[in-house]
Amino acid sequence: MKSNNKIKYIFPLMLCLVAMFSCNDDDDNNMPSVNFDGTYVLADQMGRPAINTVFVSDDRKDEFNETLPAQQGAAFSSAFNDRLLALNPGYTQNALGLDAATFTSVLATDVLTVSTTGTTTFFDGTNVLTGRTLADDVIDVELLLIFGGADGSANPGLTSDNVSENDKSFSNSFPYLATPW
Repeated sequence: MKSNNKIKYIFPLMLCLVAMFSCNDDDDNNMPSVNFDGTYVLADQMGRPAINTVFVSDDRKDEFNETLPAQQGAAFSSAFNDRLLALNPGYTQNALGLDAATFTSVLATDVLTVSTTGTTTFFDGTNVLTGRTLADDVIDVELLLIFGGADGSANPGLTSDNVSENDKSFSNSFPYLATPW
């Protein structure tokens, strides 16, 4: 997780929401009424950070965000493949051993897979896309898989954003995020 100035705007909003819905000493269960009736649409998705941002062209962002994940592969794999080869014309395979077509078919389905029985990580060299921990440097992993080649050593100037850690350590208790500065 990387530092972002938007947090200074999000934190007060979250604080207001907590205050609105926090428990009180009343035992009469007066919870606010929430109505979920109506028509809802899929408006945005970002299961894998930066993939949507990098691989989906501006003119297809809405289409991608409104497409069910089960249909994204068929609709976007070809465009993702073209974009990958435009970004890295020398791409043959990545550290996962995936050629361009296979890699982009995985990327085009924008879901975060999670292992319920094994290691949870975005990529640790052995475990791949089995979830994501707060400490996982997903941007470096994505750059490595796009530009690093078969052993991760190709294009060393393009395989990291050079942000190696947060400005504050994670907490050892829930919600685990660092306290705001």
